[in-house]
Amino acid sequence: MKSKFAILAVLATAAAPAFAAGDAAKGEAAFKQCQTCHAVVDDAGTTLAGKGSKTGPNLYGVFGRAAGSLEGFKYGESIVAVGAAGYVWDEAGFVEYVQDPAAFLKAKLDDKGAKSKMSFKLKNADTAADLYAFLAQFSAAPAVTE
Repeated sequence: MKSKFAILAVLATAAAPAFAAGDAAKGEAAFKQCQTCHAVVDDAGTTLAGKGSKTGPNLYGVFGRAAGSLEGFKYGESIVAVGAAGYVWDEAGFVEYVQDPAAFLKAKLDDKGAKSKMSFKLKNADTAADLYAFLAQFSAAPAVTE
């Protein structure tokens, strides 16, 4: 009987959704810095966050998507190369990327010459995790790493 309960507990845990470690409310406040370049616009064209800026790519559905792959946006060569190599945005990568985009690309590509078009750096890892938690709301199945 105990083994049945143990199996059920494991199955229930496995089926439970993963949640971001950050605070989405704090992330919404942090996004105010990002909305100069980015917006979150759903497939119907409704702006869910930001001011509709198109300098940076739309962040709707970013988690679980290959880096540098949003159709219709002109990315830099390095981020496209990272995505072409199979990298998909997840929590850990996003938090690392927003803290230093160029360093992230250099490490992922093992190329000291890799460049990022995103010059902004969000220096605090906790704030980056909060930002992830906010943006994860706008992805169908956000990828969460531990």
